[in-house]
Amino acid sequence: MEITTKKELGTMAMFLDKMRDYAAFFKLRLASLVVFSAALGYLIAADTINWLNFTILCFGGFLVTGSSNGFNQIIEVELDRVMERTKNRPIVTGRMTKKEAFIVASIAGLVGILILFYLNPLSGILGILALFLYVAIYTPLKQITPWAVFVGAFPGAIPPMLGFVAYTGKFGLEPGLLFALQFMWQFPHFWAIAWKADEDYKKAGFRLLPSPGGKDQSSAFLILLYCLFMVMVSLLPLAFGLVGAVSSIFILAAGVLMVWPSIQLFRKKTDKAATKVMFASFIYVPIVLLAWYFDKI
Repeated sequence: MEITTKKELGTMAMFLDKMRDYAAFFKLRLASLVVFSAALGYLIAADTINWLNFTILCFGGFLVTGSSNGFNQIIEVELDRVMERTKNRPIVTGRMTKKEAFIVASIAGLVGILILFYLNPLSGILGILALFLYVAIYTPLKQITPWAVFVGAFPGAIPPMLGFVAYTGKFGLEPGLLFALQFMWQFPHFWAIAWKADEDYKKAGFRLLPSPGGKDQSSAFLILLYCLFMVMVSLLPLAFGLVGAVSSIFILAAGVLMVWPSIQLFRKKTDKAATKVMFASFIYVPIVLLAWYFDKI
């Protein structure tokens, strides 16, 4: 009985380790944020929530996002070896073979896209675009030019629009504004991360800050400038009568949470200030999308 128990415990430990590897391979926390944006896009569009379709959207979106993250790690495995932040990823350490990783990423991507097509054709097409742009264009560009951030902003901005289109089956002003909001958010968000990780990124040949000088006044200025652009874009729903004054107050408050640390980064040019911009960016989109949604109910 004791031997059986030990075997069972060993099997359970191996299973949990494998699940942790898959979570790291799919970048579970990042994928969850993406799914959250898609889910809010759906809720903003919905007059009546179809919970089955809502669940299908979340699952399909998670699989496509996880597939994108997985293919990214397959392509960049040798670069991940040299960076502190990525050297313990499953493929780098050998806990997952490239063959296994490719099979898992391929199945996740295919199933996720088919699930999105089940909702409607436009949702499936958006899923394909997000996967293709992230894996085939953004990932290889990261070693070539800082313009990779611009390219990566397109697949990064698709989730809330995808959620809206998953409900309506068509494009329009409101899903376009959802896309524009998350598109502009990508720049201060990612540049703040790139500022903090600049030394690590340089080991892999990544030059992702907007200024050739790296962590300088120009990069800090562009982070602040794009924060201001982002706040202006976030107020377009008010201009088009899609949200009311109360929601706009919350949207403006979220903007202040982003702009103030960006001003501090421009003044001080420190990693600490960049960290504050980064953490503010994590809560900015949820606040804005929730304010947008609650104005609908």
